[in-house]
Amino acid sequence: MTQSALTATPEVGAGKSVGPRDSRGYKAFTWFNGTFLVLLSGLMLYPFVTVLAQSFSSAGAVKAGMVNVVPIGFNIDTYKVVIANDLFWSSYRNTIVYTLVGTTIAMVLTTLLAYVLARRHLRGRNVLIGIAVFTMFFNGGLIPNYVLIQTLGLKNTMWAVVLPGAISVFNLLVMKSFFENMPMELEEAAQIDGLGWWGIFRRIVLPLSKAVLATMILFYAVAIWNDWFAAFLYLDKQELFPVTLYLRNMIAGASSTASQGAAAAGSTKEAISANIQAVTMILTIIPILCIYPFVQRYFVSGIMLGSVKG
Repeated sequence: MTQSALTATPEVGAGKSVGPRDSRGYKAFTWFNGTFLVLLSGLMLYPFVTVLAQSFSSAGAVKAGMVNVVPIGFNIDTYKVVIANDLFWSSYRNTIVYTLVGTTIAMVLTTLLAYVLARRHLRGRNVLIGIAVFTMFFNGGLIPNYVLIQTLGLKNTMWAVVLPGAISVFNLLVMKSFFENMPMELEEAAQIDGLGWWGIFRRIVLPLSKAVLATMILFYAVAIWNDWFAAFLYLDKQELFPVTLYLRNMIAGASSTASQGAAAAGSTKEAISANIQAVTMILTIIPILCIYPFVQRYFVSGIMLGSVKG
């Protein structure tokens, strides 16, 4: 190596190029963005933390509005009353069954219909899409739906809860848009290899649709898990109640007891009536919180891929 090369090397290393990430503007933006996101996350978490604190607080503290983010007067009487009831666990089991069955049916129907509507060569495609969109704004009404369920013999059965909402038009349109954005060359190559439409759907389309499928599963599961109104309308037997309806009835009973002054100060009933809403929220949200971390990585990508056309 020559003397000139040896002397030139330090000069090259000594000069540092200033990139965009090293500028003051970028550093200020990063600091502002991080601070804003932390504050926004805190605002999102604050209601949940407050409800959690209320669920473990005493009746007097809850009624006086003293509970903020830390429990005051630690109290678990409401949890004991709710969990000790056998009907609570049977209702929880019903909710799990309804959610699994309902989500499975909804995903099968929504996925198949979305894939069919995504085929641009389908005759009557626009008419079918128009009918689906029409139902987003207009429906038969509460009484006709009730009469229909009763006429079909679905009243006091699981199917009265899981079938009426089996297809969400919003989810259907998101999946349809996702399938439309998939490269047609993949299907054409599969057809050349001898695959039919069912084979293409099962072996090509579904494996490439994990993001949107996971997102739709989350949407349907949360909707069915939180739903109590359909059970309130169509179910009369307590052994068929989902946990949301069971806890709703507990809230109504506790509120009625408190309004009538039937509970003495400091009693268990007063404590239950004071924080029953907070306890029910925590008990119903726990399973969703456990499931969400496993599908959240698909959430944003599934929504964006299914709603933004390339």
